[in-house]
Amino acid sequence: MTPDHARWISAFLDAQAAELGASENTRLAYGRDLKAFSDYIEDKKVRFDDLSRSDIEAFLVDCDLQGFATSTRARRLSSVKQLFRFAYEEGWRTDNPALKIRGPGQMKSLPKTLSEDQVEALLGATRDVGRADADRLRNVCLMELLYATGMRVSELVSLPVSAARGDPQLLLIRGKGDKERLVPLSTEARSALTDWLECRDGAEDTARIERGIKPSPFLFPSTGASGHLTRHRFYAIIKEIAVAAGVSPNDVTPHRLRHAFATHLLAHGADLRSIQALLGHADLATTEIYTHVLEERLRELVFTHHPLAEKD
Repeated sequence: MTPDHARWISAFLDAQAAELGASENTRLAYGRDLKAFSDYIEDKKVRFDDLSRSDIEAFLVDCDLQGFATSTRARRLSSVKQLFRFAYEEGWRTDNPALKIRGPGQMKSLPKTLSEDQVEALLGATRDVGRADADRLRNVCLMELLYATGMRVSELVSLPVSAARGDPQLLLIRGKGDKERLVPLSTEARSALTDWLECRDGAEDTARIERGIKPSPFLFPSTGASGHLTRHRFYAIIKEIAVAAGVSPNDVTPHRLRHAFATHLLAHGADLRSIQALLGHADLATTEIYTHVLEERLRELVFTHHPLAEKD
């Protein structure tokens, strides 16, 4: 495997663990599928950063000719599609060559989300999670901003501090493809942001005066290589918060809070176009999946609580 291909796959697998809570077995399966794809592409003297849709389709044809089961071919395509969606979001490509490829017998699964009660419990527990006051203020700000805006975790942890100055009612977010969008902040999010900024700025001033450290450009600074809180660290934080809230850690990931943001907005009357703009989706079809989530919840509600529903 070429170094570039290995770097793409490694970064993608790290993000799966950090953002979606993918298990070790899931990441190993992704790794096997993507190595097979990389080997095929390299044999054709093609690279990930300039391959086309036809190259991916040729790979699927090759899998079919080798006699792989429909489920295996569908899983391999899913791995490839997720890799190139990630590459597009990271800005490694200006397009997604796998976007419109349909696989054999694919069924689009509904995104898993969190109930409003679960989110309320998480936000309440956050205030007690952290070793020091600064950690707790940061964690509250992270969670309030995430649920108030539906940001991707990569957008959240890398937010520039300049975007948060002046008690903003709207937050400017730079998303995938370097596209910008404005998202309104709730009263709770603005309050958490104000408290964290006061604490953060005080610590930055002390570090500058006592140790000559330059101020960080990030809202959530870190001493690591990236200069800001990493996705992995936030993933660990949100698991700690889940335990404190009495919510199963297996049910809580940063991405599920993004899904909760969209699903709860829709349930309270927001229209799809508005949710699309808030989430930064390029295609309305991506946002429409949340209508199915709501339909499933309403169906479950009726079957569980309607007086004429069959009882076991």
